[in-house]
Amino acid sequence: MTRATLDKSAGVEGNLKTKKHVYFFGGGVAEGSASLKGLLGGKGANLHEMTKLGLPVPPGFTISTEVCAYYYQHSRNYPVRLKDEVALALRKLEAAMAAKFGDNQIPLLVSVRSGARASMPGMMDTILNLGLNDATVRALATQAKDERFVWDSYRRFIAMYGEIVLGIEAGLFEQALEDKKTQAGIKADSEIDASSLQALVKEYKALIETKTGKVFPQNLMEQLWGAIGAVFGSWMNARAKSYRELHGIPESWGTAVNIQAMVFGNWGSTSATGVAFTRDPGTGEKKFFGEFLVNAQGEDVVAGTRTPQPVNEESKNEANKNQPTLKELFPKSYEELVGIAVRLEKRFKDMQDIEFTIQKGRLFILQCRNGKRTARAALKIVVDMVKERLIDQKIAISRLKPQELERLLHPVLDPQAKRDVVGRGLAASPGAASGQVVFDPETAERWVADKKTKVILVRVETSPEDIRGMHASEGILTARGGMTSHAAVVARGMGKCCVAGCEKLGVSYERKEMTLGGRVFKEGDAITLDGSTGEVMAGIVPTIRAGESKDLIELMTWADQRRRLGVRANADTPADARVARQFGAEGIGLCRTEHMFFNGERIKSVRKMILAESREEREGALAEIFPMQKQDFAGILREMQGFPVTIRLLDPPLHEFLPHEKAEQEELARELGVSLEKVKQRVEGLKEFNPMLGFRGGRLGVVYPEIYIMQTRAIVEAACELAKAKVEVLPEIMIPLIGEARELKMIREYVQAECERVLKNRGVRVNYKIGTMIEVPRAALTADEIAAEAEFFSFGTNDLTQMGLGLSRDDANRFLPAYVEKKIYPADPFVSIDEAGVGKLIQMAVYLGRKTKTKLKIGICGEHGGDPQSVIFCHKAGLDYVSASPYRVPVARLAAAQAARVVKVKSC
Repeated sequence: MTRATLDKSAGVEGNLKTKKHVYFFGGGVAEGSASLKGLLGGKGANLHEMTKLGLPVPPGFTISTEVCAYYYQHSRNYPVRLKDEVALALRKLEAAMAAKFGDNQIPLLVSVRSGARASMPGMMDTILNLGLNDATVRALATQAKDERFVWDSYRRFIAMYGEIVLGIEAGLFEQALEDKKTQAGIKADSEIDASSLQALVKEYKALIETKTGKVFPQNLMEQLWGAIGAVFGSWMNARAKSYRELHGIPESWGTAVNIQAMVFGNWGSTSATGVAFTRDPGTGEKKFFGEFLVNAQGEDVVAGTRTPQPVNEESKNEANKNQPTLKELFPKSYEELVGIAVRLEKRFKDMQDIEFTIQKGRLFILQCRNGKRTARAALKIVVDMVKERLIDQKIAISRLKPQELERLLHPVLDPQAKRDVVGRGLAASPGAASGQVVFDPETAERWVADKKTKVILVRVETSPEDIRGMHASEGILTARGGMTSHAAVVARGMGKCCVAGCEKLGVSYERKEMTLGGRVFKEGDAITLDGSTGEVMAGIVPTIRAGESKDLIELMTWADQRRRLGVRANADTPADARVARQFGAEGIGLCRTEHMFFNGERIKSVRKMILAESREEREGALAEIFPMQKQDFAGILREMQGFPVTIRLLDPPLHEFLPHEKAEQEELARELGVSLEKVKQRVEGLKEFNPMLGFRGGRLGVVYPEIYIMQTRAIVEAACELAKAKVEVLPEIMIPLIGEARELKMIREYVQAECERVLKNRGVRVNYKIGTMIEVPRAALTADEIAAEAEFFSFGTNDLTQMGLGLSRDDANRFLPAYVEKKIYPADPFVSIDEAGVGKLIQMAVYLGRKTKTKLKIGICGEHGGDPQSVIFCHKAGLDYVSASPYRVPVARLAAAQAARVVKVKSC
């Protein structure tokens, strides 16, 4: 940022909560601490904390996140006092380093880095080696007595500054570098000599002047403020916005800016830089793990342009197994780093990701943060830390994101399936993924959105700009990069399968093809990745469901002890019910009877029932369906013995069961012995302009009571037979789409009469309940009247959301993403409950329903039952249970435990 722009902001000082904007750290003293993440960002707060701990942290200062907010609120201008505070902090930094910014004898160089409250690896900008110009570069060369190191630092700085601050395409600098290496007949950046680097600096500066019409800035304060502005500006770049959207990070948080004295990992063979983890981020095992590069700077490690070396034997993999370790090359620094890692994990009580640099044999810590990890690792780490007494069970429950549990239960490759292995890379992020090959993030997004297909993103190496394509893909495959590369770190954070550093992989973006194992795969060809072994396979390899681990069982035990909210499952078959019980479901909250109608031969009987012209004909067709329904219900009730099973009577409109293609209609006419014209007339007669609001649910029960009577008889007879066999059954009959109490009363009376008739004939007593779904807004508004006719409520939030918001979930995708992006809705209302609107309908229905019946049982059975944020809302609203798909039951159990810890139940 130039002096003119700074001066423009003079006199404007509103909207700042604190008077102080800049916080210094260095020499064992820091003005901030780990508790100030909201103000100093995660990176800044931890730098201050580590300084207080006496760790070898290069001194520096942090410009607060409040300045970022001010910057955007005031047309990218700064508070008037900021310039003076930065100047004061810079003088303190000069004193701490015994060097001066811009000095022609002992120049001070700094890094300028972002640092949001939540870790956003690679999403925002960093500039290293700032403070170099044509004068200071020669002063540093004299001081360092190493021409190559100095000119390497200068060319890195110009390229970074040119790209990030001046907006020049990075590829232009990279191409110039590659050309220089080609001319010299070398492959590695580290092999370029000082004279070639000096020539490269001239080329970079000429490139900047050609592209911008201005010379590369020699004024160091102009450099500094340009870098500060670029880092604040990167908070709103496309990749940062995408990352925040994907991870639920509020835009209002902003980023801090950290200005820190440079230490150099590229200062010859006695210098290095790397990344380490206090535990394995892939498995969660308690072992020190990491990678490094000799004679390099930080971006070299994460970019994947060079294969990193292992820090110890435990960190070796196929790509680096023959390379010397940090422990071997820098034994003193290694032991010091391990000791620091132990201290940091004890201090922050979580697995730490540590960035370090060794300059001329001396270790420096540049950053620590809670490390990104796979779902499997996250689970193991919290369970192990409880056993190690580092954290307690409450913290363990609160720390694990419920969504991470779902990833643990995702499919794995079938060990019995044939595998056509064509290559192997690093097992960077576990899991199994199959899909069509694509070579750029835009195609990945487009194919998934338009073709509804699964894709594997194949790249030479990923960059932060690939974030949306990575999110859309099932898995990521890269030719370059190690276990701490951008692809590996981001994939682990997303729960995506990733194979990185597949060195034999050839990628041609121009031809849109990859070569591996002597074979060519073009865009659209199918491959499979095994992120647990690093194998790459041709074609689609079948998968099987993963089972629960001991760690998951233990965590769920802790969660169950703390939650109030019950958790049931949505299940339509005995197999689904069995899985639900395995995952800890305490009953079935929604069994959709219509799904049973589509199975096998029974669809013919269903269609015969729909085509019937009299009640007698319908009852004849229903008699064919009855034994099948009874068998279905018996299987589900048996699997759920001792737990309630809520069975929804037929809900969808009848036209969904009839064929609409002429050939299928002709076949149906032949099978049933009726005319094609009759079939066509019935199909036409059942057509509706808006089926969601049409002839379905309870309306079917009013017009065709024989349908619900048959289903009721099937439920109760199945229950009676199981009860006689000493199987405890608790059926709950749920009447859908009710909007008027008299409507429910009519249906409930004949359903109850049928229940009692069957029980009397069978001579058995079964505890059953009759209730209704609250999915029509009118039902929520008149829930006190509805409750008089119901023994339980279950919110069908899918339809309640559609009707409450006036949205069709089948069509809303055309515009709903724009509503979320423009902050009209805080989230997709079909994913997380719209608390301000639909939520009020739910709260009102709970209050009115229990006003009539104080002990009215109330749950939720829509897709929201497996959404953690919606589970918290259900706890607050005073519901008794949520119901989710079987594989989301552990998610709901954990979310319910977290809700109980932090939220009080609202009085109804």
